[in-house]
Amino acid sequence: MPLISLHDRAALAARFHTDPALHLFELGDLDDTLWPNTTWYTAAPDAGHGPVALLYSGGDTPVLLAFARPADLPPLEALLRDLRPFLPRRFTAGLPDGAERALAPDYAVERRTPLLRMLLTAELPAEDTHETRPLGPADVDGVRALLAESYPDSWFDPRMLAGGGYVGIRENGRLLAVAGVHVHSPAQRVAVLGNVTTHPDARGRGLARACVTALCRRLAASTDHLGLNVRTDNAPAIRLYERLGFTTVATYNELVLGATS
Repeated sequence: MPLISLHDRAALAARFHTDPALHLFELGDLDDTLWPNTTWYTAAPDAGHGPVALLYSGGDTPVLLAFARPADLPPLEALLRDLRPFLPRRFTAGLPDGAERALAPDYAVERRTPLLRMLLTAELPAEDTHETRPLGPADVDGVRALLAESYPDSWFDPRMLAGGGYVGIRENGRLLAVAGVHVHSPAQRVAVLGNVTTHPDARGRGLARACVTALCRRLAASTDHLGLNVRTDNAPAIRLYERLGFTTVATYNELVLGATS
């Protein structure tokens, strides 16, 4: 079945809002800031139904996102098979477990990271005693330096600083902890937290918890669906998020895929 390229943001939003917890990233990428870097595909004859694949080209490495619940995996895999000739030689992908088999033998998995998708489903605990403050574009060097020391595998989009999507904690002028967003769309009322980290010298003091709590409160007025991703093997982080009121709503793999020929 031929691929169909989708361009109607309102139609995409309506489709993804049927399962916003699963499609937080896609909804966030409909925002004006990120939309120009997106290309959307489906293989469904009825453009209002069926799986959608997003190819995002706004970073150093292209990103493919294609999510579905287990019952909808067969049509998603069919879409991925049709999409193979149009994919870059190397990219990062967010896919349900096993869906990458639809890209073989043209692509091989170079790295696999199992993730939980968690959604804030309960009221946040009481205000934290640590003093947090919003970060902005002037803080970009400090954020980069902290991430390089404490979270070198992070993906950081400096544009998110301009939208008020980061908070941090400083001591003696030094940035010790941050929490930010990967996507935030007030229009779609969704956000995905990211780059939550504390400097190794300051861990164990509850700074990350304070930053996450402050950022969630800051985003509350503009979001109905607030989520995050966390590695399945990061038990301390999972416990922290559960204590803050986050619940696991889906699992998937973050993959690095490379062409085999």
